[in-house]
Amino acid sequence: MTEFTPFDASEYLGTDEAIAEYLAAALEDPDPQVFLAALGDVAKARGMTQIAKDSGLGRESLYKAFSPGSKLRYETVRKVMDGLGVKLTVLPHS
Repeated sequence: MTEFTPFDASEYLGTDEAIAEYLAAALEDPDPQVFLAALGDVAKARGMTQIAKDSGLGRESLYKAFSPGSKLRYETVRKVMDGLGVKLTVLPHS
């Protein structure tokens, strides 16, 4: 019987371009939990300890914030995004 390991997106987010594309794709999903999960994947890829330091948030708080079903506040999302060095951009529908 073949055994599969769970897919971990954070293993494929080694460049700023990959991170930007991943987050942009996640934002297109109507379910906000998809974006929050993607943001957690990116934080994991960069290292939670480093993101905690760069965002001014506690490492344990980040793990809790990115657990499934958590309700993140915009302020927390913004701090994490600033810590990651990424920003949201709004464009009109084409």
